[in-house]
Amino acid sequence: MNALLESLEPKSIWSYFLKLSEIPRGSKVEAAAAAWVADQAKALGCDVERDEVGNVIIRKKASPGREGHPTTCLQAHVDMVCEKNEETVHDFAKDPIKVRRVGDELWATGTTLGADNGIGVAAALAVLASKDIAHGPIEALITIDEETGLTGANGLQPGRLKSKFLLNLDSEEEGFLTIGCAGGEDTIVTRKLTRSAVPAGQRAFRLKVFGLKGGHSGIDIHAGRGNAIRILAQVLGAMKPTFDFGLAAIKGGNKRNAIPREASAYILLDPAQEQAFREALGAHEAHWRAALGAHDPGLHLALEAGEATQLMSGADADALIRLLLALPHGVEAMSPDINGLVQTSTNMGVIDTRENEVEVNLLTRSSINASRTALSERIAATCALGGFESHVTGGYPGWKPEPKASLVQIVQDANQKTFGKPLEIMAIHAGLECGLIGEKYAAMEMVSFGPSMWDVHTPDEHVSVPSVGNFWKLLVAVLEAV
Repeated sequence: MNALLESLEPKSIWSYFLKLSEIPRGSKVEAAAAAWVADQAKALGCDVERDEVGNVIIRKKASPGREGHPTTCLQAHVDMVCEKNEETVHDFAKDPIKVRRVGDELWATGTTLGADNGIGVAAALAVLASKDIAHGPIEALITIDEETGLTGANGLQPGRLKSKFLLNLDSEEEGFLTIGCAGGEDTIVTRKLTRSAVPAGQRAFRLKVFGLKGGHSGIDIHAGRGNAIRILAQVLGAMKPTFDFGLAAIKGGNKRNAIPREASAYILLDPAQEQAFREALGAHEAHWRAALGAHDPGLHLALEAGEATQLMSGADADALIRLLLALPHGVEAMSPDINGLVQTSTNMGVIDTRENEVEVNLLTRSSINASRTALSERIAATCALGGFESHVTGGYPGWKPEPKASLVQIVQDANQKTFGKPLEIMAIHAGLECGLIGEKYAAMEMVSFGPSMWDVHTPDEHVSVPSVGNFWKLLVAVLEAV
């Protein structure tokens, strides 16, 4: 770790990031990491409090002579998406992230890196630790559980913050200034299953879809990447008329805000049909590889030995496969106002089969509340037609762009002065905490920016080391300009 730090600049950010990477901080189990952040701030002499839901709120006095300047809030979330490929041996509950440098990039080893949003947390701590930035009063809001429900931002109480400006440090592309985002809501779909014993003479197999890129269900939803759950359903639906297999379970995806990379069906098959089944599977793999093309070239289908003690009824199996084929996934509509911006989408992110029930989780996003509601209602109607129950949960608002806000111009001027060019103004299809915070602090002006990172929410997540340096330069310039 020390050797790695020696090769990284600015050390103020990277030192905090590498230390944070040693602390398990999956969503909803990030308490130790939040406590560590609070301890670092206390050691720096800052005022620190924890609110009712566990957010860390930190205050640092202004530099001498700048006490009358507006207060600025640095905002980031401490939790991370915990994703790994099946073959990776890693326990997110106790193992540190194994960080490595590849050229000008930082990667983890077989897992998500946690640069989303560990870099933002590290940058906030680096500002608190700095003695040579001329800044006004600083607040830092480090939230919990952003990735699985925005619990921290949702639980933040009005009146806790005093800032005029908020800098959200959770963006993922250098050169862009984000001033708006989509809102979202989850749909949970369930069905009770009728079970029976496995028929004599049948063998259990695991039909596996793997090798896909996955990705962030907001940022990457338009990129043409395969959804492992949908592909598995397509294969099962196409094979069922030819092969008399039974279905015991389907499992796939890990997070409702990550495009599923892997999915498996546990099936019961007559051993006499195994060879023909494998040959047909090979044809389906070739078909889907061609369909995905360069968007997602790593697709594989495999049949391996499995375990199953009970079989779901034929009616349940048919209904489940049809539902997975009918539920929406991907882009529903593009924005008519902002070129290239996804307006409405759904990610069919997770399916899990328990003993007597199957559950499917979907995340629907839109910058238009009416469009989001309409798509969720269509999902509910599709579920009802198939004999499934559904309910919507976890809704959060979008963040309306305010391109003429004074903070936008302050950041633009700082970037022009620092790098000799303006930032590109954008809104994103992903969810940011600014929407929820803005509901409670209507007068607070907000922007979001950050360094370049790629493939977040996947084991291929990586961040540009030089871009983090530029991010730091811009952050310092903005604080000195406020």
